[in-house]
Amino acid sequence: MEYITTEAELETAVARLRGEPLVAVDTEAAGYHRYFDRVCLLQLSTRTDTLVIDTLSLARLDGLLPILADPAIEVVFHDADYDIRLLQRDFGLTVRGVFDTKIAAQFLGEQAFGLASLVEKYLGRKLTKAFQRADWARRPLPPEMLEYAAEDTEYLPALRDGLREALEEAGRMRWAEEEFRLEESIRWEPAEDTGDAYLRLKHTRDLRPRQLAALRELYGWREGVARARDLAPFRVVANDLLVEIARHLPETLRGLAEVPGASRSLVDRYGRELLSALDRARQLPESELPVRPRPPQRPPPDPEFEALVERLRQVRDEVAAGLGLDRGFLMPRAQLEELARRRPTSLEEIAEIPGFRRWQVEAVGGELLTVLKS
Repeated sequence: MEYITTEAELETAVARLRGEPLVAVDTEAAGYHRYFDRVCLLQLSTRTDTLVIDTLSLARLDGLLPILADPAIEVVFHDADYDIRLLQRDFGLTVRGVFDTKIAAQFLGEQAFGLASLVEKYLGRKLTKAFQRADWARRPLPPEMLEYAAEDTEYLPALRDGLREALEEAGRMRWAEEEFRLEESIRWEPAEDTGDAYLRLKHTRDLRPRQLAALRELYGWREGVARARDLAPFRVVANDLLVEIARHLPETLRGLAEVPGASRSLVDRYGRELLSALDRARQLPESELPVRPRPPQRPPPDPEFEALVERLRQVRDEVAAGLGLDRGFLMPRAQLEELARRRPTSLEEIAEIPGFRRWQVEAVGGELLTVLKS
């Protein structure tokens, strides 16, 4: 394993990668511990070497673009979705030639398709889980964390080989390749800030408007502290405790200390700021108190529609069992409902519905079409 921290080291490594037909890729990000989620490490493995790139030390990774974007070079991931989004968001990197070992395993009907489970089954090696929740933004990184990160790509080339062979034997390689190509079009999309994130916290349905106002103030305060300290918000104050403080609306430090779950250290460090946020909520006029939006009204039940969805589900389940595939992976319920709404009359019409795959039409389309025409 080679640890890369400078542009010169990266340039030398990229020169070696240019002749490789296959590169395995993984990222380590900081979202669990930090407010600003960002790629902290980028791991790359060929069949013989592994590179761990310190992306906090390197502002740009442009040299990797010709490698990752070359469809002639196979780029192996395990669960590529998030990694592809992060690489595009943080470094403007696009990826072609994807082989996703998680998707490959799902097409083989594997029930346990985590990387550690697959490596143990196909390669007979046990991966450590010691640093799954590690803070990858800390520096310096101890050697054992670097070794852990390297393992995430070291075994991917050999795992890819085993899964590809099994897919070809099962006649499902084309199915998997359709999903791989779709993954290549994934892009990062920032979450829309609607200002009501505090309403999505658990155990808030019983809060009165004044308590909701307190929760809104507390939530905004916590976001500011977390941003300033680059900490994940729950590491400032946990969600459940934030809700309890809003529910109790304490007016004094002693009252704050009596809220279930409030520690002395929290009161000492943030007590006055928390009370100030609560006081702002108390000062709001009734007309400015938040009200939880009513959920949209559900349409009245349609027995005929529900019966058709149920018949489609039964057929889907039978085909999935015969193929040894997870039912939801073969076709989720939302797609079954879309079929029941549209009632296509041919396989071509099914394939043209947004979100439907050609492999799904091949695997189960004929059976579903029989139900739709009955």
